[in-house]
Amino acid sequence: MTTTPTEQNTATTHVTEHAVTVSARPEAVFGLIADVSGWPQLFGPTIHVEVLEETPLDGSRSEQLLRIWATAGERARAWTSHRVLDPAAGTVEFRQVVSAPPVQSMGGTWIVEADGEGSRVTLLHDYQAVDDDPEAVELIEAAVERNSTAELAALKHGAELGDLRDELLFTFSDSQRIHGSAEDVFAFLDRADLWPVRLPHVARLALAEDDPGIQHMDMDTRSPDGSTHNTTSIRVTDAAAATIVYKQLRVPPVMAVHTGRWVIEPDPDGEAGVVVATSWHTVVLAPEGISSVLGPDRTLAEARDMVRNALGTNSSTTLRHAGQFAEEARAHA
Repeated sequence: MTTTPTEQNTATTHVTEHAVTVSARPEAVFGLIADVSGWPQLFGPTIHVEVLEETPLDGSRSEQLLRIWATAGERARAWTSHRVLDPAAGTVEFRQVVSAPPVQSMGGTWIVEADGEGSRVTLLHDYQAVDDDPEAVELIEAAVERNSTAELAALKHGAELGDLRDELLFTFSDSQRIHGSAEDVFAFLDRADLWPVRLPHVARLALAEDDPGIQHMDMDTRSPDGSTHNTTSIRVTDAAAATIVYKQLRVPPVMAVHTGRWVIEPDPDGEAGVVVATSWHTVVLAPEGISSVLGPDRTLAEARDMVRNALGTNSSTTLRHAGQFAEEARAHA
């Protein structure tokens, strides 16, 4: 990592460079960088990414406007970024359109180059701190160092998994038709602090909010055998869209990554007064965890079934209680 301060319009621009070699072809590595929908499963700090706009440019180039939620230190932050993707050159340029204090400006470039039979990935950043505050500069520098190192390591690991990555990653969902309003269903899911008295499988839950719409959740869940296990998550809530997306920061050993989404939509058959609430889960299994927890002879398919059953059972229970809450609210309206 290198850091070079330069003067620009009286504000100091700090420039950093990080790099890693990857035993995978450049096009495969570039594909992981380009596909932001997979970032929460690939990069530890990334919680959620939404593509707000996407426009083709000349040749194979394109530009995107993204909304990104990620951890920076102990806090979760959100910002809007503009990207220009150039597959032919192997570059992705990015620039924050709206930064979150203490960042005044932030941008950089991903560069993917052939290196023998593999690739070399360089990640450049340039940033400015609000008011050139020394403490802010130190905070941003630490976050850039930590996140860049982690992202390059994760990119290397993900790319070098190759086809195995597709076997470890899977997505599933459970749904519930509810004769109630989307607002009441959302209210039940949003007020997770009340889950210990509303849901039988939740033993304890602490909920805190850094910024509006960004929640930290620390939860103890009861297993059927009476034991409890702890998970911590960051949730991004959107009442207008009736969605909550989340990423677990602490997961059971058999999982490397767990992300999810609660979605509340009008009944697809058009029945008035009916909504469908769906719980989506995306999981990346951890082979070493499967071996140590379930035993060396357990297969990936068996681990998928176990995880799907455990997560699906809890989600279905939550959806059922959310439905009862919304239907009772309508009955007493």
